[in-house]
Amino acid sequence: MAPRYQRILLKLSGELLAGEPGHGISDEILHRIAEEIREVHAMGVQIGIVLGGGNIFRGIAGSTRGMDRVGADHMGMLATVINSLALQHALEKCGLFTRVLSAIKMDQVAEPYIRRRAVRHLEKGRIVVFAAGTGNPYFTTDTAAVLRAIEIGADVILKGTKVDGVYSGDPKKDPNAEFFPSIGYMDVLNRGLEVMDSTAISLSMDNRLPLIVFNVGTPGNLKRIMMGEAVGTRVGV
Repeated sequence: MAPRYQRILLKLSGELLAGEPGHGISDEILHRIAEEIREVHAMGVQIGIVLGGGNIFRGIAGSTRGMDRVGADHMGMLATVINSLALQHALEKCGLFTRVLSAIKMDQVAEPYIRRRAVRHLEKGRIVVFAAGTGNPYFTTDTAAVLRAIEIGADVILKGTKVDGVYSGDPKKDPNAEFFPSIGYMDVLNRGLEVMDSTAISLSMDNRLPLIVFNVGTPGNLKRIMMGEAVGTRVGV
């Protein structure tokens, strides 16, 4: 059976890589995520990945402590590069070919982000990890994920989280929070749901790019989505 999507953009938060401590990088979690990606890649799916850096440093948090916002955001971008290199090593241990493309030039550790080069890597079956966000302050990695997905012509954005999808509230704090199997872009914006920041949702809406929010901690979820099963919450028109 052919996968439902041919080219995807997987968005993972930095916090997911940290595990229970909430900071740093867990080798166990890295290996598990890499194995899930390997299974999907084996189906012939072209995969781009954007990682956050919140397990190491979050720019907006630094700015609230009195740091210059631009400088703090640049530190956050560098944190995403560290996570991207860690995931690259985990993927290569699984026998996959990968490339890290950075929006900030750092030739010794990553290739510069060039859209045509990224697409060519994907066409050759390499997994492309997009690092350093958009390369600009004041933009989140959620917005970077949407931007890169549009640029490479991805069929869908898959946002891996710690919950099963989109709820009306935090299901860990509110047992009565309503789960949404599907929801529109405008509903997300009007309700103020913390799916992605408003810039990312608006950019997705303007380009009619669907988004699936799912629990990446449930083994096999990524492959189930590729097989067309109803997993998580679909955000769209």
